[in-house]
Amino acid sequence: MPSLIAIIANDAETARFLAWPGDFELDRADHVEEVHLASGAALEGFAGDGAGGTFFFCGDGGEERPVLYADSEGGAALVAIGLRSLLQLLLVAPWWRDFREFTEQENTELTAEYLNDMPDLPARRQRAADVLGLELPPAAEVLARLRETATGAGPEFDLVFTPENTTYERLFRVS
Repeated sequence: MPSLIAIIANDAETARFLAWPGDFELDRADHVEEVHLASGAALEGFAGDGAGGTFFFCGDGGEERPVLYADSEGGAALVAIGLRSLLQLLLVAPWWRDFREFTEQENTELTAEYLNDMPDLPARRQRAADVLGLELPPAAEVLARLRETATGAGPEFDLVFTPENTTYERLFRVS
């Protein structure tokens, strides 16, 4: 079975959908500054977004590794355990960076905004999911998984700006 990265790279329509609204592009894997994980584990940039953020695989292995996202403003969060989970997040809730409370109401409002601008979003999302061989879990499940992963990650997943040995801020803080 081909890797999910290979499938994305070989299907232009899926890559376009992940680029927008997902803001995920395989050709943007270089981070804007030198960073490392606090644990010393391997860190491999594999995709980025239009604003200079980077998606990193953490540790050794393949696409099942934890995925950390770092923005270009000094914020970072563990956002998924494995590429499959990240892609489900990007397909179900491409507006994930805008969550503050991880509530259904928040998701409903964000969904409405996106659907207003992109009425064909559900059809395009389903086509990308089919190409990737992914089930689309309910939004509530995706939100719960993001919240648990992003707010429950231990200090071993802290991203450090190497030249100054300073830790990135956490993207999500839930009270």
